[in-house]
Amino acid sequence: MQGVKRTALPVACVLAALLLAPAPNAFAAGPTDKSSTDTSTDSGLKGDDLYAKATAISYDTSKNGSGSSVGPVTVSGGNWTPPACWHAPLWTAKQFAKETEDGYEEISGDPNQPAHARRGSYEFRQIYKDGEYKNYNLDKQDEGMWWGAVENPNAPILDRTACNSKLPFWAENGEAPDVETAITPEILAGLAYEQIKVPGTEVTLAPDGTTKVNLPTWAWLDNGAFKPVSVTASLNTPGLNIQATTTATPVSLKLEPGTADAEMYPASGECQINNDGSIGEPYAKGKADETPPCGLKYFRSSGDGTYKLQATITWDIAWTGTDGAEGDLPDGTFGNDQEIAVQEIQSVNR
Repeated sequence: MQGVKRTALPVACVLAALLLAPAPNAFAAGPTDKSSTDTSTDSGLKGDDLYAKATAISYDTSKNGSGSSVGPVTVSGGNWTPPACWHAPLWTAKQFAKETEDGYEEISGDPNQPAHARRGSYEFRQIYKDGEYKNYNLDKQDEGMWWGAVENPNAPILDRTACNSKLPFWAENGEAPDVETAITPEILAGLAYEQIKVPGTEVTLAPDGTTKVNLPTWAWLDNGAFKPVSVTASLNTPGLNIQATTTATPVSLKLEPGTADAEMYPASGECQINNDGSIGEPYAKGKADETPPCGLKYFRSSGDGTYKLQATITWDIAWTGTDGAEGDLPDGTFGNDQEIAVQEIQSVNR
């Protein structure tokens, strides 16, 4: 199940106490399994019949790529990576109060805890009990939620803990807090990008399997072989209801012959997708001496072995989200190798 796993608040209190200026709070939660279309949630307060479930991001992958050959796209160029961490509504007032009080009692009542841990637990509790906030905002139970840091477990550890320097804070339901890392449709779009899977690429060749030196090899993909795929990421809580759909659309096929002794058609090796969704043009009888719109020519035999022809599809990535938000994300690529044997043309001397 795709869901939220939250670090227990007692641990968070200790870490916040140890480094309170600033204080990594370790309130980390986030998606843990990339294969699911659903969300599992947990709660520290099962008796809270108002909002018993904690926040989690759910993924609808019903329009994602499928089949044995699918795989994730690789970001093409640039330094873009999926979001490593963000802030989101995680607890109702009752949930936050219970977990904080439980943590305080556990640490302060343990004689084996060092003094700085007990002091830190007390200082953390006071912020929400009788300091910046009053009694955990229990009188506002129906009006808002406590927000905390969420980590993407797929990100490098130093990146995904970057949000933990900010302690939990309160925000009214439906309010967009003035916090740089507050979750947005754009963040959801980046997380959906991480879930995208596209089909592998096996082009049709003529001649198929074995070709001849100095003769053009035609390459093509029939229309319908590659279609847009998409993933929708959603966050639906009393505090916030947003979503984003990230769509990958195939735009071109890149061929790499596996040897420097070859010529590409076109010269760039990049074959554009036709208006009907096909790539290249199927070989037909009588076209052996023509130049294919998509293909290649080998100048040297592969001997007893084969060349690895690499075929890679480039996917244009864009997203749309709540309230008309939209944008572009870096192109992605995915492909595979095909074995191709190249033989010398045999001539007969009379």
